[in-house]
Amino acid sequence: MRDLLALTENPDVISFAGGLPAPELFDLDGLRRSFDAALREPAGLQYSTSEGNPALREFIADRYTAHGLPTTRDEILVTTGSQQALSLLAMTLLDPGDTVFVERPSYLAALQAFTLAGARIVSVPMGVDGVDLHALRVLAEEHRPKLMYTVPTFQNPTGTSLDVANREGLAALATAYGFRIVEDEPYRELRYSGDPLPYLAAFSNEHVITVGSFSKVLAPGLRLGWIRTRGDIHSTVVVTKQAADLHTSTVDQAAAAHYLSSGGLETALDRIRAAYGERRDAMLAALPSTLPAGSTWSTPDGGMFVWATMPSQYDSTRQLTAAIEQSVAYVPGAPFYPDRPDASTMRLSFTTYEPATIREGLRRLERSFARP
Repeated sequence: MRDLLALTENPDVISFAGGLPAPELFDLDGLRRSFDAALREPAGLQYSTSEGNPALREFIADRYTAHGLPTTRDEILVTTGSQQALSLLAMTLLDPGDTVFVERPSYLAALQAFTLAGARIVSVPMGVDGVDLHALRVLAEEHRPKLMYTVPTFQNPTGTSLDVANREGLAALATAYGFRIVEDEPYRELRYSGDPLPYLAAFSNEHVITVGSFSKVLAPGLRLGWIRTRGDIHSTVVVTKQAADLHTSTVDQAAAAHYLSSGGLETALDRIRAAYGERRDAMLAALPSTLPAGSTWSTPDGGMFVWATMPSQYDSTRQLTAAIEQSVAYVPGAPFYPDRPDASTMRLSFTTYEPATIREGLRRLERSFARP
């Protein structure tokens, strides 16, 4: 799979494979000014605390509070991207053999982090409104998990979201069975339709740890994420962070704090949401004439991905070779399953290209389906 996806680096290939923000939407001028400001003082190049830049943590905490989840700066730990946040939590919370529940399908890099920690991963079926709560209760009785991992809003890979009742029910089960929830929210700000949804932590603050990232709304190269920790684990997570890399890049944090405090985020979000909404619509409009008859797909209100399921005779991993021969690529769905993969599924990202290129890419994909 890695060998096949490496071929997508060819500039002639239209790749729907990576969850890549559109580079032309990066605010180069604004970020350049913020880096200039960060470098006016030697502190921007000095060692710093493991917890992170105080002004950046304050901004993150205030944004949570404004969105209905009261948070203080002392609850925020800045990480080197949200991927490190997941790794730190896995190292802090899990012992080898502990059970972790994940959605079926789930984010591949989270599965890797939990596997490296020696966890036993159990997938929970998903329903129309989110997690199958009845199945979750049965599985919780049987396995007594240490934690559950979820991407509740515009999930990677499916693009779907848990509705309000599902979030409340999930939090109630975590409280009843004593497991923690890690809610990963990297796509939350990328909403193009529908109403905002509450954080899972709003329903069970003591049982939910929230992870976030600036990768999708500022730039992934900054490698800035965070953990909204709980009091009983905060100091342990900080020590784990200190052992991992001492602290996240000081200058990147300082530049981000300057950019955000100057009001850059809302302007960036307006630009990104408008562009990505059009790109999502272009992909959804073209899929009926692209995929084989009988296929289904998600219709996300935001995020970066559409999840498609083809008829059972199609194997998306095998089909990828034919797609690349047509100079188009996607991610087969099988790697997103910790067990019993559905080979007929695929993930398509719509954020990287303008609508005309998306339509051309899907025409190429249509040609690859000459035979299953």
